[in-house]
Amino acid sequence: MIKQSQFRQHNQPTWEHCEQLLNGLDAIRKADRPDPSELIKLPDLYSELCQQLSLAQSRCYSLDLIEYLQNLTLRIHDHLYRRKFQLGNKLLRFLSIEFPHALRMHWRAFALSCLMFFGTMIVIGTLCYFNPDLVYSIMDEDDIASMEYMYNPADNHVLGRTRKQEASSRVLMFGFYIRNNTGIGFQTFAGGILAGIGTAFYLVYNGLVIGAVSGYLTQLGHGTPFWSFVSGHSAFELTAIVISGCAGLLLAKAIIFPGNHTRRQALYLQGRSAVTLICGAALLFIAAAAVEGFWSPMRIIAPIFKYAFGISLWLLLIAYLTFSGRNTHAN
Repeated sequence: MIKQSQFRQHNQPTWEHCEQLLNGLDAIRKADRPDPSELIKLPDLYSELCQQLSLAQSRCYSLDLIEYLQNLTLRIHDHLYRRKFQLGNKLLRFLSIEFPHALRMHWRAFALSCLMFFGTMIVIGTLCYFNPDLVYSIMDEDDIASMEYMYNPADNHVLGRTRKQEASSRVLMFGFYIRNNTGIGFQTFAGGILAGIGTAFYLVYNGLVIGAVSGYLTQLGHGTPFWSFVSGHSAFELTAIVISGCAGLLLAKAIIFPGNHTRRQALYLQGRSAVTLICGAALLFIAAAAVEGFWSPMRIIAPIFKYAFGISLWLLLIAYLTFSGRNTHAN
């Protein structure tokens, strides 16, 4: 068995390196500065120290040595897992304070985005309900045929999927919905850099398509499967589209009305809020994809329960965006 003196002599450089690294990290934490690149060494050092501590204990080395190794191990553990907890706190703060606060702060842009999207959707939906042929001026025949198949109450297939998608697993569809939804959101947001023209186009266009499909399928007699399918994820998905539009309009505002700032400065100032909004919208898109992939297609759930679930999500989302973080100032 290796003697304690040999064990100490062999591992002393590692322990001294750990102490030096931890002392530096403690100073950085107190100064609230970013972590150094050496932080990536901690997991390997932690594993090595745990092994050395186990050996010291199994060989009955002195209590002073064991306590010294325990202290080093605990300090590394604290740096590793406390930072993970801090990341959780940052995400919690973002969701509970920063995101809803940024949306309320820019409520005018949000209201304008709502008007362009929901206004278009309601008007076109009503027109297509009373004049179903109007849908052919908005969508091509193949897309309309796919929609009719996806929500045909006479067919016992998976709701909301085309013939090509029927064999896809729910996990695969979840990924597809994330890609599709976030793509719409990014297009709507990025269109703001074109003085808002791109944002307005995507808001109106998506409002046209969704409204046309809604009115046409309802008139066709496919209303129950269609509305029961979309009711669950509509709160997250439609709100995320509107918030993406709001973020795009902030970019447009910086370009068109920079005020006393240069356009570059205005883009920087408005861009901070816009990024907060688009990150929040991305999380809503992911939540919508989860509901759309796993809940919405289920035929075994009665439509009335899907409607109740969808209405509950709308009420919860409205309450969250309206009241969350009101008594706390976002920095």
